[in-house]
Amino acid sequence: MKRCLVPFCLLPVACCLLLLSSCKKDSFITSTQARLTVTIDSLKYDTVFTTTGSVTKSFKIINENNQKLRLNKVKLMGGSTSAYKMNVDGSATNEINSLDIEANDSIYVFVSVTINPNATNLPFIVSDSILISYNGNNRFVQLQAYGQNANFLSNRLITGNVIWTNNLPYVILGSIRIDTTATLTIQPGCRIYSHADAPFIVDGTLIINGTKSNNVVFTGDRLDDIYKDLPASWPGIYFRGSSKDNVLTYAVVKNAYQAIVAEKPSVNANPKLILHQCIVDNAYEVGIYCVNSSLQADNSLISNCGNNIVLSYGGIYNFTHCTVATYSTLYINHKNPTLNVNNYYSQSGTTLTADLNAVFRNNIFWGNAGIVNDEVVVNKQGANPFTVLFENNIYRVLNDPASSTLSGNIKNADPSFDSIDVVKGIFDFRITKNPTAPGINAGIATGFPKDLDDNNRNTGMPDLGCYEKQ
Repeated sequence: MKRCLVPFCLLPVACCLLLLSSCKKDSFITSTQARLTVTIDSLKYDTVFTTTGSVTKSFKIINENNQKLRLNKVKLMGGSTSAYKMNVDGSATNEINSLDIEANDSIYVFVSVTINPNATNLPFIVSDSILISYNGNNRFVQLQAYGQNANFLSNRLITGNVIWTNNLPYVILGSIRIDTTATLTIQPGCRIYSHADAPFIVDGTLIINGTKSNNVVFTGDRLDDIYKDLPASWPGIYFRGSSKDNVLTYAVVKNAYQAIVAEKPSVNANPKLILHQCIVDNAYEVGIYCVNSSLQADNSLISNCGNNIVLSYGGIYNFTHCTVATYSTLYINHKNPTLNVNNYYSQSGTTLTADLNAVFRNNIFWGNAGIVNDEVVVNKQGANPFTVLFENNIYRVLNDPASSTLSGNIKNADPSFDSIDVVKGIFDFRITKNPTAPGINAGIATGFPKDLDDNNRNTGMPDLGCYEKQ
């Protein structure tokens, strides 16, 4: 029988190698480059809760090193007030410190959320996060669940003829798009809340049938006090090239980045977009932005936007009995004209021009004095047909709008808005307290018998702006 003999001189070397291997596995890796895998970067609880419910999900934290790794901290950032509960490696906790993971080993983190969808104090999206801290690195796992009961629509394409009723709010996640041949009709009282990355895209037709007592509201989905009045909390509504026959009645579009955008001419004889007794408010970049398009607006308020109205690269426009006003707020400085009109577009060093036909009748264009000298600015380039008419408006300017026909306008006379208190956030653009306000009975007769409050216009000389003095 043969024996396997190990030379005596090699025994210490073998023992040392075994000892070194054991010591390496028992030691801790402290490098910031330590390899750690977190199996997900977010947990989304996509169940639409119809009753109070709890859902549990999990992820793994994997130590991919040949040495132990110490997690300095695993913390539920919302703490004990969070709707979420966390279990780390078998321990129910909101925070755990100095947790060791063996070499090439892992631990589980279980996360549950309990939601009562009928609790109206909840936001529509209940968010939190889990911090994983190790060796000077911080990793986060984002948590997101539905809060209040609503119609949740994620990256939705609308086809055919669809009607939204006001049985529940609509919360838009990702985006929504009305297909080229589709029509979405929104009934009175609907509330549409869009996430920060969720534009409302119209390639087909959007019809809004709001009323004075039941208007249709578009805004962001963060309704807590800190965020509910923030501009740029959602992208806005975009009427693209193929869109047609859009009519918005008693719609309120607020707190967007670009509230309403219309691009390219109408594909038929109708305006691409009609705004009837609408409010566009607190848009960070622009309230109404049209690029070589067509829009008709009446008895509408466009207020407190970075740029209230921009009509660029020509088009066909008609604004009647609108109040367009901006006062600097905590979030938006009034530093741009309330109305900017031009017939050109510059691209890669080349200036393109287009036909322009715009009529402004019985409107108010105003803002707090200081930075903006001309609240109405018109610019023309090239030789394309160019017709701009200002008839019976109030506006603040040093220089009358260029290349325009002017008739019956009132220059630099304060319209006497009822209540403007920037500190308290009060902006009442009605004109009822001053019986001699310059806009009263200063308009000309139009085909619009009702103001934004749905009150009758005077049968003789109507008031300027979107409100009729009562």
